[in-house]
Amino acid sequence: MVAIENSLGGSIRETYDLLYDNGEKLYARDATYLINAAGEGKREANGKKIFWSRGNGWVAGGLVRVLKELPKGYSKRQFYLTQYRSLMDRLLSLQQPDGLWRSSLLDPDSYPGGEASGSGFDVYAMAWGINNKVLPRDKYLPAVKKAWIALNGLVHPDGMIGWTQPIGADPKKNFDADSWEVYGAGAFLLAGSEVIKL
Repeated sequence: MVAIENSLGGSIRETYDLLYDNGEKLYARDATYLINAAGEGKREANGKKIFWSRGNGWVAGGLVRVLKELPKGYSKRQFYLTQYRSLMDRLLSLQQPDGLWRSSLLDPDSYPGGEASGSGFDVYAMAWGINNKVLPRDKYLPAVKKAWIALNGLVHPDGMIGWTQPIGADPKKNFDADSWEVYGAGAFLLAGSEVIKL
């Protein structure tokens, strides 16, 4: 476990220290999306900071994978559990009325189509938390149910998961119901692997 912590834990903590926004309780994609002390940097059309759904979904899914491996009594487990719960709470507050999350978490109007990969990872992480009794069922289950129904609405008759944001540093506004990427399907399957246990 010490070897894993030294190889993974150090880099995870470094990522947290560099990219986690304590005010917004979200992760920036990379250092080029950070706002400097003078308030300068990339912003959304509505003036908000930029936090991508897919990236924060990957963090959520990654935290689940770390928590699954760390022994309950491990001294640094609480750091990851606190991060996980904080991110789940923030993502819950950003879920849109249709049950999905948008490409830009703080500027949903600029990206009106739901985003399958970020939403899938969010559902996976929330459902895992309910199933493992680290998130309150009564608070998170309605959101998971709503999101799972919405995610199923993105599935084409041939099984393709649409509305998956294309590869790139930032979303293309022209992605649509026919946009597909393998990680969108992967996020959907991970979500289903926990939703079925509910």
